[in-house]
Amino acid sequence: MTLLTSLGQAGILLLVIILLGIVGHNYVVAAAAGVLLALRLLHGEALFPVLEKNALNVGIGIITLAILIPFASGGIGWAELYRTLASPTGLVALATGVFVAYLGGRGVGFLTAQPQVMVGLMVGTIVGVAFFRGVPVGPLIAAGMVALVMGLLGYGK
Repeated sequence: MTLLTSLGQAGILLLVIILLGIVGHNYVVAAAAGVLLALRLLHGEALFPVLEKNALNVGIGIITLAILIPFASGGIGWAELYRTLASPTGLVALATGVFVAYLGGRGVGFLTAQPQVMVGLMVGTIVGVAFFRGVPVGPLIAAGMVALVMGLLGYGK
């Protein structure tokens, strides 16, 4: 039996995602797909339902923790907060933060309902990085943008 047939369709797809992540310089995606491929190869599929149910919220919690560290360490206090929010740039940043959080929330729901969209997001990220000097950023926001556009066009939620 060859390696590709022993991996099965899901394993081959994970390999493709790993390669796309590497090519697109999105090493977090490549590593995540690698962990899932390792779980498949080690017959750890029993963990998939637990991960599917909880991993996204845990990941968002870790990201939120990282964002709040400057507040907890005293690096950002009331004076900096006021100065920033009282400036035009700070107000635009505030509005943009609200909008991006909204998009991220829409993205979570959209990716949960339609996980196959991740393929398009991955390929789009690779094209953006390779040809437009882009930087690979969050799929939740990108998925939220897809959900917003599809909703405006009358498709989906």
